[in-house]
Amino acid sequence: MAESLHPCQKLSYATGHYLNDLCASMWFTYFLLYFHSVLGFNSFYAGVLLMVGQVADGLCTPLVGYESDRQAGALRYGRRKTWHMIGTVSVIISFPFIFNPCLGCTENTPEWVGLIYFIPFIIVFQFGWAATQISHLALIPDLAKNEHDKVELTALRYAFTVLANIFVYAAAWLLLHFQLDETGSEHTHLGRQDIPIFRTLALIVVGTGALFSLLFHLGTKEKQSFQLLVETEEQQRDSLDEQTMHSNPPKQLLLWKDWLVEPSFYQVAVLYMCTRLIVNLSQTYIAVYLTNSLHLPKNYIATIPLVMYVSGFVSSFLMKPINKCMGRNHSAAFVYGAMSFTDKVANGLAVVLIQSLHPCHTQLCCPACIPFYHWVMVTITGAVALVGALSLSSIMVWPIKVRICKVSTSSIQDTSWTPTSEESSTVST
Repeated sequence: MAESLHPCQKLSYATGHYLNDLCASMWFTYFLLYFHSVLGFNSFYAGVLLMVGQVADGLCTPLVGYESDRQAGALRYGRRKTWHMIGTVSVIISFPFIFNPCLGCTENTPEWVGLIYFIPFIIVFQFGWAATQISHLALIPDLAKNEHDKVELTALRYAFTVLANIFVYAAAWLLLHFQLDETGSEHTHLGRQDIPIFRTLALIVVGTGALFSLLFHLGTKEKQSFQLLVETEEQQRDSLDEQTMHSNPPKQLLLWKDWLVEPSFYQVAVLYMCTRLIVNLSQTYIAVYLTNSLHLPKNYIATIPLVMYVSGFVSSFLMKPINKCMGRNHSAAFVYGAMSFTDKVANGLAVVLIQSLHPCHTQLCCPACIPFYHWVMVTITGAVALVGALSLSSIMVWPIKVRICKVSTSSIQDTSWTPTSEESSTVST
């Protein structure tokens, strides 16, 4: 086994996605609540803004991945770290504007003006988020020297995701708690008076995340140059040609379009989409449910999500023995990109659909919205869970299995090749 990475290098790598994790936690938990209950946006317009962000993220993810594979990086800085830097700067300059009122707007300004104002910042933020995510993930096979390092880098990355969510909810609770101490029971519910709370929280998120990103860029060295990687990939293609010429059993090779006729592709897509919908919709609507349906004080929008996340984190420890028992598969990058795109677009469309059914069109919340969010939390997520269960049942009846095997020397150059565990340590996926 190759020599393992130094612990400082592992820790440095893990800090590279902390800014993304902080922003994602605030985005999913407080975006809808902020625009609807604090800024006073129409429920449908708030849903449209969230959908724009999700669609932009879904489109940028595969595009950034494709471009980062083609470019060598600026001034030999490393193609992954270059894209990570671009993404980090994009997030830092755009995210604070999302959780800040429209500059120059007043309470009498038409809502469509605010809609047009926020869309560019949301698109830039989602582009930066996707660029940071893809480049950070792609660094794992470049940095890891063995399988143990890959597992440990992934685990550390997830550990920082947990810390980021806890940090956001704890910071939100402190800000709301101090405000309630100053104002007493005068402002127990959300309104425009809470704009400074969310603005401060966004600035704390960006400032803390920027510091961790700086630590990542100072401590992480991208060792493989673009030219070396290209040469390695060419050697792998030559090796595949040689194997085919000598009639050795070749690897299974699939073009991206071959996946579209695979039943397993759609089974996994539906199951993954439903799972992510349950998580994202629960995180998106829990805050408005607490304030508008249960009429709890606004400090609960920090404490309840914190309890939910910590509970989910504790239960995640059960996944290791389950994975060991049932096994896990790796597949082509196209599959990951397609699943990610489906997840983000479905989440955006679901939010717009729910917001369009909001019963209170002329005010933030009326008596009819009290049961509305209750049914959203129960009926919508329950229906999605039922669809996911049906998809899981279909996998149990028709197990996941790639039934197409295309092997030809003429198609090797155009195929989506998935490296083995040994090969992925030297070839970027």
